[in-house]
Amino acid sequence: MDSNNFLGNCGVGEREGRVASGLVARRHYRLIHGIGRSGDISAVQPKAAGSSLLNKLTNSVVLDIIKLAGVRTVTNCFVVPMATGMSLTLCFLTLRHKRPKAKYVIWPRIDQKSCFKSMITAGFEPVVIENVLEGDELRTDIEAVEAKIKALGAENILCVHSTTSCFAPRVPDRLEELAVICANYDIPHIVNNAYGVQSSKCMHLIQQGARVGRIDAFVQSLDKNFMVPVGGAIIAGFNESFIQEISKMYPGRASASPSLDVLITLLSLGASGYKQLLKERKEMFSYLSSELKKLADIHNERLLDTPHNPISLAMSLKNLDENNDAAVTQLGSMLFTRQVSGARVVPCGSVQTVNNYTFKGFMSHANDYPCAYLNAASAIGIKKQDVDVFLKRLDKCLKTSRKEAKKEKSVNEISNSNTGTEQVGD
Repeated sequence: MDSNNFLGNCGVGEREGRVASGLVARRHYRLIHGIGRSGDISAVQPKAAGSSLLNKLTNSVVLDIIKLAGVRTVTNCFVVPMATGMSLTLCFLTLRHKRPKAKYVIWPRIDQKSCFKSMITAGFEPVVIENVLEGDELRTDIEAVEAKIKALGAENILCVHSTTSCFAPRVPDRLEELAVICANYDIPHIVNNAYGVQSSKCMHLIQQGARVGRIDAFVQSLDKNFMVPVGGAIIAGFNESFIQEISKMYPGRASASPSLDVLITLLSLGASGYKQLLKERKEMFSYLSSELKKLADIHNERLLDTPHNPISLAMSLKNLDENNDAAVTQLGSMLFTRQVSGARVVPCGSVQTVNNYTFKGFMSHANDYPCAYLNAASAIGIKKQDVDVFLKRLDKCLKTSRKEAKKEKSVNEISNSNTGTEQVGD
């Protein structure tokens, strides 16, 4: 149904869907024109009736899945061929026209570079709100958020940029309280829901936040929630006209690949298939949690208590860190070389500068978290075999790390002893 596939088509324009490689044409099912028009990514393109129809169908299917996952009052969404960070930037740029005086974005800290850069790229100044430690969990400092709004003036704030899915011991923001604050001060609220669609708890937070307060848009990754290649996101919200404004902010046409990938995937799975994946993920989270706790106990560590995080877990590396400062980062390297991907080791006191802003304790979401730790997550598609192999390899790596740490400690003690003997002899 795209014009480049019509047998009698005669193209004399600058973009006529001509493809030099047959392999490339087949890879894209000869849907070459992409989606949208120069003024609106959701608009129908006359040259690409087939691609436009598939895009409309994709957006409808994805909207239904978001409702099925727990945000039942969502009114509109669209798939955008950009990952989560750039999709957040598109939301901020859309708000710029509504709030021309605004220059700040209130952002409860989460140590993920793309979240931070999304605000910088849009031309705004992030106002970092440090988290508060409650037990092992890092939680939103609601009082600090409201105090900063009062200090800066609501009219000077573009929005509050909150987060649901995140690495433990950081837990999802207090979305209901933030949504109420945004409603009270008439400030927009954008939620980074990167891999939250797979979690009923994250989706419930968004639904409740919209019910009691204000949430203007929430953004989620296609690859992290629907097991498709990287490069797409869903922008959704509760005000249909605002979501349409965001789609019109996208300049030019766009690739149809992310929309086509997620449509094929969801039609293959069906609603029941996707619900089964969500159910299995939740079961694997419980299994990973119980087994990681057992392993932590064996190595005189502990599974950090983070009940408000429904996807990510953290195990302390306190003893390992005390033995050797470099042992924590070495453990991460050992896991990676043994084909364990996705596990993160977080040392204490790491400092990193991102766009001229210096973060102390980077990766730990706090300036001085009490201990080093390791992250593991139960994400959609994980299998029991993944968990079992991970735990087996982690156990071996921890044992090896401790042996090496003890060996190095013995060498240092002998070296110090020899140094003392030489001084006595002199």
